[in-house]
Amino acid sequence: MSNLLCNLPDNWIVSADVAKELLSEGATLLDARQRILKWFCRLPSAIPVTWQEFSRSHFPHKGKIIEHNAILTQKLQALGICQDQPVIVIADSVKGWGEDGRIVWMLRTLGHEKAVFVDGGYRALVKAGIAQVKGVDHPPLPGDFIVSRRSNWEIQQDELKAILGNDNLVVIDARELREYAGKTPYGETRGGHIPGAVHLYYKQLMNKQGQLLDREQMVEILQQKGVSLSAEIVSYCSGGIRSAWLTCVLTSLGFNAKNYAGSMWEWSASPADSYPLEKIKISN
Repeated sequence: MSNLLCNLPDNWIVSADVAKELLSEGATLLDARQRILKWFCRLPSAIPVTWQEFSRSHFPHKGKIIEHNAILTQKLQALGICQDQPVIVIADSVKGWGEDGRIVWMLRTLGHEKAVFVDGGYRALVKAGIAQVKGVDHPPLPGDFIVSRRSNWEIQQDELKAILGNDNLVVIDARELREYAGKTPYGETRGGHIPGAVHLYYKQLMNKQGQLLDREQMVEILQQKGVSLSAEIVSYCSGGIRSAWLTCVLTSLGFNAKNYAGSMWEWSASPADSYPLEKIKISN
């Protein structure tokens, strides 16, 4: 395997050309698009995956990763995930919800050091010359990855509550503006946003083709929101998917970023006096 990833340990995102080279050298490819059916066109050797299969099944904790490391290890090995082999994740950057970022954030949090997603997603790899095929591929050979959790990029509900209001903390709400204002379209128990959170819909950092803006543009957008490189950042959304994608981007930009995976599903289902929410009015 080349040193493409070894030289960039903090880079959680790669271009389609780099991904293509890594795939030619044996990297594992995970396809996290929402609707993967066997008769859909796909990429050779792509392994279908969903974030839900690694997350808790019961509301309000559906956004949180399964607690048991042995179960996670078994699931990831069954996908062919290996300890020292790069894992490349793709999704639909335009129509999706940041599922590729969620899988990469999860893998990094579980201890995989070479998990990345492709800037521009599935479409970018096809444009880079990876041929589409039809039908189902053979099951992958079992991998040898063993979960070893890290707390660098994850924060729990009570941990976030304890630091709310800290001078150096910036909480980012990665949802749509209507959700931030108080709408509850995705099953939240209560509407609004975590007190003091700034709004940054995660797709504001992409162009219409689903590719990331230039670094300078992204940093400028973040600075306009009051986010500096020295800040401690916690992102959330409804179930920790969009905010996981944002955490990947922020980490690759050099920010100190964590994802609150419990997000609004968990926070809004907790007692309002201990876990308050704020609302705003949106002018027409």
